[in-house]
Amino acid sequence: MSPDSGHSRITVWHRSLISGWMMATGGVSALALLVIAALVSQYRFIALQLLVVPAAFLVTGAIRVSVSPRGVSAGSLVLPFLRRRIPLRSIRSASARWTRPIEVGGWGYRWNPGLSAMSLREGDALWLTLVHGNQFVITIDDADTAARLTNDLLVDGHKGD
Repeated sequence: MSPDSGHSRITVWHRSLISGWMMATGGVSALALLVIAALVSQYRFIALQLLVVPAAFLVTGAIRVSVSPRGVSAGSLVLPFLRRRIPLRSIRSASARWTRPIEVGGWGYRWNPGLSAMSLREGDALWLTLVHGNQFVITIDDADTAARLTNDLLVDGHKGD
């Protein structure tokens, strides 16, 4: 498409990340609790209540991240409606760097004052600085490309200001 064709170029970046150990832990734990609930009646209630723990591993152990002109979106592959959407107008800047889970509070979805994260492993991470000063971090492969695209979209969005 030529620049003078009247159409704008849409650029989108997607990546998925699955933490094998988180998915395995969630699956095995859920199965074990269901077996206990089925076979041992005096532990049925507590076993069924404890299913919330493996469910958390399964829901947060596989994510999909997207960057588009609408902003950054990160959510569960298992339950796609569980998603955090950050519009471009809420993002000040983006960067990428090697990140360890301990830097963001651990594994899974983490929330700390001033910093939230989706952390599945040590490695590449997309760091978003939001307009209100908080940071949102997502460990994901090719975070550098996601950060560059986010920053390019922010610049393009400000051209109309």
